[in-house]
Amino acid sequence: MSIDTRFDLQDRLVDFAVRVINVVEALPDTKTGKHVASQLVRSGTSPAPNYGEAQSAESRKDFIHKMKIALKELRETYIWLQIIERKPLCEPERMRDLTLECDELIAIFVRSLQTAESNKN
Repeated sequence: MSIDTRFDLQDRLVDFAVRVINVVEALPDTKTGKHVASQLVRSGTSPAPNYGEAQSAESRKDFIHKMKIALKELRETYIWLQIIERKPLCEPERMRDLTLECDELIAIFVRSLQTAESNKN
């Protein structure tokens, strides 16, 4: 992976986290809204720093582990975004393309992990 590609993904993850925060801030001040907000802000903002940690991994095994954590958090975020859309808990305009972006990030991480795991031998 080239440095430009690495930082493009990092920027994309940071932008994703900011968009998630914007959705969280728009959720209703209800018991449900607070619960979903708490879960979503945690899972939706963690892939960016986990990816950053993966870039400084001490070994291939450590890199794979940190990438798997980021992937796990993206998958959880995807579910929370679906819940918000289906309820709906905020305006559809605020959600525009966020679930799609999450799905694309998941696909990138799956491919990266497949590559990393196939190269570990």
